[in-house]
Amino acid sequence: MTLNTSFQALAVETGDNPRPLNSVSREIVKLEDRQVLIQINYSSLNYKDALAATGHPGVALSSPLVPGIDAVGSVVDSNSPEFSAGDNVIVAHEDFGTRQDGGWAEYAGVPESWLVKLPESMSAKQAMVLGTAGFTAAQSVEALLNHQIEPDSGPIVVTGATGGVGIVSLCLLSKLGYEVIAVSGKQEHSATLEKLGASQVLSREQMVDDSKSPLLKGMCAGAVDSVGGQMLTTILRSTRRGGCVTACGLVGGANIAMTVYPFILRGVTLQGIDSAGVSQPVRQRIWNKLAGEWQLDLAEISSVIPFDEVGQAVQTILQGKIFGRTVIQVKA
Repeated sequence: MTLNTSFQALAVETGDNPRPLNSVSREIVKLEDRQVLIQINYSSLNYKDALAATGHPGVALSSPLVPGIDAVGSVVDSNSPEFSAGDNVIVAHEDFGTRQDGGWAEYAGVPESWLVKLPESMSAKQAMVLGTAGFTAAQSVEALLNHQIEPDSGPIVVTGATGGVGIVSLCLLSKLGYEVIAVSGKQEHSATLEKLGASQVLSREQMVDDSKSPLLKGMCAGAVDSVGGQMLTTILRSTRRGGCVTACGLVGGANIAMTVYPFILRGVTLQGIDSAGVSQPVRQRIWNKLAGEWQLDLAEISSVIPFDEVGQAVQTILQGKIFGRTVIQVKA
């Protein structure tokens, strides 16, 4: 294709002359060695994207910035021996959509190491219904399995159950035969969570214990926590002997105030989940798994929006009102 062609993107500017998220024109630049140019079909909306879109200084690390930590599309130009024109790929990296322009654009030029090939049995839309949230959920479930937490080990608590990580974790754990206790502040969605596989739905208030007791009654064999704070503290104190709790979020707080007793008296493992720093081979393996034995039908918990509705969707997710996954259609 001809380089230096303009394309549309959604960008935010911070600093001395801030500008809110708006449509801008960008130019395709010449690729460097081992870079790949992607024509983006879909991106997605994550809470982190919403923070970037409002110029949050801890997320929007450059300005102007195109948000979007996820993207899927086709290679149109390549200086990489690993990827050729026509390859369908998934883009994700810790700098994508934070330090470097992300997926809310018609094109993106990225290093080859940021890409994995879209599995043949997965559509582009399905990939973005999952996105980094679904990938993180798969990592979390894999961590439980690696710690020998099996379906007969006991219930698994999933917090933030109506969010991206939570809802995919619920669906995946249910598919694998686990008993799942879903925790959500959106009790109006309890019936849907039960339909998706939750054996029980608890409110945040029911789950959080503010007492100073170092240990609580063991209610679960493990958990997938995307909330952090007092919620995570309660879960760790409530996990049975030998259990495993994965942690990937902090919307409820970055600090946990507790003793070491769950770790030294019950042998509980707190497993951090870092989806951004995963190596390319591991990312490809997990995506292949999500396209194969762990494939899910998530049509019921996903919606697709066009570019011109992204601004409103950003406000909705920041207000905690989005249920499930929101996919952004970039290429019409």
